[in-house]
Amino acid sequence: MREFRMVSTSGILGYGYPESSLNAALERGVDMIGCDGGSSDPGPYYLGSGKPFVSLRAMRRDLRLMLLAAIRHRVPMVVGTCGGAGGEPHLQLVADMVREIAREEGLHFRLALIHAEQDKDLMRRRLREGRTRPLGRMAPLDEGVVDRAERIVGLCGPEPYMRALDQGAQIVLGGRSSDPAPFAANSMRAQLPPAQSWYAGKMLECGAAPALPKGPDCLHVTVREDGVICEPMGDRACTPMSVANHSLHENASPIRHVEPGGVLDTSECRFEAVSAKATLVTGMRWMPAETYTVKIEAAERVGHRAISICGTRDPVLIGQLDHFLGLVRELVRGKAQDLEISPEEYRLTIHCYGRDGVMAGREPVREIRGHELGFVLDVVGRTPDIAQAVIALARTSMLHSDFPGRLCKEGNMAIPFSPSDLSAGEVFRFSMSHVVMPDDPYEMFPIEYESV
Repeated sequence: MREFRMVSTSGILGYGYPESSLNAALERGVDMIGCDGGSSDPGPYYLGSGKPFVSLRAMRRDLRLMLLAAIRHRVPMVVGTCGGAGGEPHLQLVADMVREIAREEGLHFRLALIHAEQDKDLMRRRLREGRTRPLGRMAPLDEGVVDRAERIVGLCGPEPYMRALDQGAQIVLGGRSSDPAPFAANSMRAQLPPAQSWYAGKMLECGAAPALPKGPDCLHVTVREDGVICEPMGDRACTPMSVANHSLHENASPIRHVEPGGVLDTSECRFEAVSAKATLVTGMRWMPAETYTVKIEAAERVGHRAISICGTRDPVLIGQLDHFLGLVRELVRGKAQDLEISPEEYRLTIHCYGRDGVMAGREPVREIRGHELGFVLDVVGRTPDIAQAVIALARTSMLHSDFPGRLCKEGNMAIPFSPSDLSAGEVFRFSMSHVVMPDDPYEMFPIEYESV
């Protein structure tokens, strides 16, 4: 039976993994080493700013071990969504790291870069042609959204990765990609079925997340014509329950996983323990789509953020919290207008930890259960100056506002940091979650080759 063996080092490049686990996978035998390099989970800042959300030191460490292993064992190394968000700055950051490591270690290989940042003119043209549609609750795309976008990326499917490997690249670095696509590409290129290949990608995209107990580890997956075997390389186990549970990851449906060229259907999957650490999954199905689609994401600049952190254990204040916070908001509004800052130029949010701090208005537990509360004052202003001015007003109002029955004649709040007001930089929001219907799977993802 034909088999293809892949190892994913971790859920995100830079999250770290034991070197011993990678070595164990190499001893077991691998035909490809890979890692998903990013995610949209940390929010829109990283896409908009072009910055990574893991430390450069950690990213470089992970890359170095992978690169050395790939060259030594003569197998491909593939990273998708490079640099965290997969825009052009993120891709170039990782490419530069790879070049530096190669120089230091005396390595030689053919490198391919798959670009995923999108040209606005192409987006406008597709919009006018009626070849876009919104996802979820997003409004239909318009040219204003395109114009305001700081950065637009498409989620690359497996086809560009397959083409890069066919053209002789051993190291393939991709911009923003569908998380399973780099792994599915390698398996399908080895003539394994799409259903098993995509399922393997779904398991590998998060490293050893399908294993128990949770923790950093490498996941080894063997793709066969009849199914997929998942096994972590460290002191963990992929059980039938843990692997089945991973099907819920980042998906509205546990059985329908929509990808650029079709849908992975896992409704008939069967899970069988084949050893104390490994589970075999069979029964997955691939349903090709009538129209090939590419998801696009974009980040739009909103303003600048400043925050302040404080806390209280005053039972009189806590007993009338809504009244107190309402008073603070009104004081800030009035003082800001005295500074000629209109309400339209900023947004003040008071996150109250201990009551609704996590789920806000969706929190089903309404009463306060504790003797102390923590507050994060969050101001997003049109300019840095406005954000700093309003956060200072908010912090002062929290500290010194009066309320009925107040006993403390000084500050109401304990402030853990000095300076108390912290600048958090630019603020972005996701402005696109749409799909585009391209001419083919390659047109949005040009490939660049070089000899390193």
